[in-house]
Amino acid sequence: MSRTVATPGMGAPSALLVLLRVNAVLHWRRLKSLRGQSRLLTSTIVLFMSGYLLLSYWLFARGLKFMSSFPGLGAVLTERLMYILFAFLFVLLLLSNLVISYTNLFRNRETAFLLSTPVPRETIFRWKFIESTLLASWAFLFLIAPLLVAFGITRSAPWHFYVVTLGIIALFILLPGVAGSWVALQLARYLDRKSFQVAAVAAGLIGASLALSWWRAGPGTEELTDTRVLDVLDQLLVKTSFAQFPFLPSYWLSTSVIQWGEGVVSVAFFFIMVLLSNVLFFGFLAFTRLGRLFFESASSVQSRASVWGQWDWFRSTRREADDRGRGVVERLIAQSPWPASDVRALIIKDARTFWRDTTQWGQSVMLFGLLGVYIINLRHFSYQLSSPFWVNLVSYLNLGACALNLATVTTRFVFPQFSLEGRRLWIVGLAPMGLERVVKTKYWLASCSSLSVTLSLVLLSSWLLKMSWDRILFFGAAVAVMSFALNGLAVGLGVLYPNFKEANPSKIVSGFGGTLCLVLSFLYILASVCLLALGAASPQRHSDLMLAGLSGFLALSLMIGLVPFKLGLSYLKRFEF
Repeated sequence: MSRTVATPGMGAPSALLVLLRVNAVLHWRRLKSLRGQSRLLTSTIVLFMSGYLLLSYWLFARGLKFMSSFPGLGAVLTERLMYILFAFLFVLLLLSNLVISYTNLFRNRETAFLLSTPVPRETIFRWKFIESTLLASWAFLFLIAPLLVAFGITRSAPWHFYVVTLGIIALFILLPGVAGSWVALQLARYLDRKSFQVAAVAAGLIGASLALSWWRAGPGTEELTDTRVLDVLDQLLVKTSFAQFPFLPSYWLSTSVIQWGEGVVSVAFFFIMVLLSNVLFFGFLAFTRLGRLFFESASSVQSRASVWGQWDWFRSTRREADDRGRGVVERLIAQSPWPASDVRALIIKDARTFWRDTTQWGQSVMLFGLLGVYIINLRHFSYQLSSPFWVNLVSYLNLGACALNLATVTTRFVFPQFSLEGRRLWIVGLAPMGLERVVKTKYWLASCSSLSVTLSLVLLSSWLLKMSWDRILFFGAAVAVMSFALNGLAVGLGVLYPNFKEANPSKIVSGFGGTLCLVLSFLYILASVCLLALGAASPQRHSDLMLAGLSGFLALSLMIGLVPFKLGLSYLKRFEF
């Protein structure tokens, strides 16, 4: 019995197609297995996603109709907001692709395994580029879909507007994917971890300083507001003209969407061709030329020493640190009388792991940095608040924004902490402190760390909004309760739904448990803000309603934080390695 061996010239599937097919089948089977695990949890996630899409569409539609009600200004405002939105989303997509590409290319077990196989290095890079782009862009698609549908319906766009827009978005997400992967390769090739940390901190400080100096707009006076509306509008939008720079990919996307929605197909088609030509050119370069650069960068990451080692002072400092075995912060923690020695050792271990993973602390700094920029600009907005209704509304919206940022941090960084122990978990489990104490230590460490940052930002934002001290303390106490509740939810679900086979936190969070954690966190924040605002928006504040809302908030926080955490601890008692 003979067997025919397929050769590349006789129709054998390429290695890239094999990788795509295998991963597609794997993810499809995982998706099908969710239905058998828990129909209730799957239904909850589906209902949440559907509710988000409907609610966001309704909000976008109401907002666009409200702006269109201004004669002569509605179209200008709508178009400028579209340009600004896509410009900022392009920057966020670029940063997301950079972080995920670096992790996927140089800190991924599958990549290390594929490099040891006969699979061509160009094929490995192509597959990881496709995977990184999809991982970095799915949230962008989920966010932007309701806005584009609302824009098309508001402008009475024809049916082909939605089909063309879908194609434009698919082209658009490839450009930040190519740029992010190229930057990740360059960083891996020329910068070691210590150099990248210093460069990232310096770039963040310089960027924040430039952003603050650029985005400095004085508030309009009451006389100017009453007499010259166009002057006020020009003053408010003068700093946003950068979004209409013709060489930005976001400008091509925004112009294509706006012009096609208006029926100016010729102009829209021109910018679609501009976008397509750039995607084809840079995509061709990425698929044909970056494979060799990827292999060289991977070799550099695995073999080079720190570039700081060429200075004597660094070598002597590193030698002294190695002799001592601990840094300054670690020595301070070790010498503190509280907590116990085993807990201090675990704290030092987790802190070292987090600091050495540049992608994790880089993303956390970026999240809190964006929130910090928003808070700093509140001082300009506070001049326009005079009505008690708007003061209350903005204060609770500010609490919701800070809490949503906290929920993103807990889901992204706290939820995967138990899973990141990986196959080394049995070593930790055999330690005298036990797994239950390990999980409790992780909870208190995450809660105190996130609370220290979030509480500072909430207090600062409340002060910038010129609230009274009792209101500042009220919102500070509320976000403190939310911090402990959200961390309890993330730690508990992280224990209940672990993934020890994956070392990439982004992929751990993308699973069923991480999605459920994010859904429950958002629902909890929405319910909490509504309960806390109960009775506070009326001119005569109803003390009974406020007391009922506060009691409901505390009960909900206790349930959302304690129940998953206790279930996780109970699961550990029958956990098998």
